[in-house]
Amino acid sequence: MTSEPKALIGDGLVLLDLHPDGVGHLRLNRPEASNAMSNEFLKALFDAVMVCHGDASMRAVVLSGEGRHFCAGGDVKDFASKGEGLPDYLREATTWLGMVAGALVRLQQPVVVAVQGYAAGGGGLGLVCAGDLVVAGRKAKFMSGATRAGMAPDAGSTVALQRIVGFRRAMEIVLLNPTLTADDALAIGLVNRVVDDEAVLESAFEMARTLAAGAPLAMAGAKRLLWDGVGRSIEEAFPDESRTVSALSGTADAREALAAVIEKRTPTFEGR
Repeated sequence: MTSEPKALIGDGLVLLDLHPDGVGHLRLNRPEASNAMSNEFLKALFDAVMVCHGDASMRAVVLSGEGRHFCAGGDVKDFASKGEGLPDYLREATTWLGMVAGALVRLQQPVVVAVQGYAAGGGGLGLVCAGDLVVAGRKAKFMSGATRAGMAPDAGSTVALQRIVGFRRAMEIVLLNPTLTADDALAIGLVNRVVDDEAVLESAFEMARTLAAGAPLAMAGAKRLLWDGVGRSIEEAFPDESRTVSALSGTADAREALAAVIEKRTPTFEGR
């Protein structure tokens, strides 16, 4: 990677550096929790993406996670601690996550997502879907996981995922919650490239440097047209997703699912 990056956000839950070649490096920085997302985390991530929006010298962005995993999704321990207040908390969380995904989609600079370890839930798989190009390590794993937790997908993935991999495949990923390997993800078009785990970040930077060397207005225009061509605007999905996830989080099944994850057991769902 290019040496001597400039730290735009040097500490906290999200880090952002700008390399001299115009590549920004946006890092999820909660490795001890597999970069699981709380509302505080999501607010910090949104602020960092908005810094990218405001920096004309940034020509491409690499999004990665510190530690073993890219992102394990929502912070289930944080969610479980909210008790009866979980629906209100998740209404805020899904709104922030939608704002993050929308800000990435509408970012003029192309975004390359570098995935190591798990990319799960709205925070993991959702951000993968909101990126423009994806590089994965050979040991990377992808999972939706929302319905397993008694909830529904968010981050715009109900729109983006089916356009990326196809309607039937998206239904399978969301309803059956398979754990996809990197090769599985490559075969269905969820990622662009699979490399050795130790080469993920360098490969993502190589791709980003190629993008950064291109015509920025052309890159921005092409990216916008491709995303607009998805059909239903991804932003139109955010409030619908937020309402659905918030409502589901108040059910007994959702509370049971969160408890089961924490207790490492199989949940028992009763449909209420």
